[in-house]
Amino acid sequence: MIAKPASSIFDPADDAEEAGAMAETEADVTAGRMVSHEAVSWWFQSCGTPNELLLPECR
Repeated sequence: MIAKPASSIFDPADDAEEAGAMAETEADVTAGRMVSHEAVSWWFQSCGTPNELLLPECR
């Protein structure tokens, strides 16, 4: 029997799953659980360098 391939980001979106993810995201933002773009940008630019930063945390 051939195994079913793992899901991919290129698979069609599941509307119910997408709506749930959006609701969860909106709740996180409303509660203040987010990381600033600036913090993520600094962290990303440091990846692979000798002075790599720790993963930014929600504030």
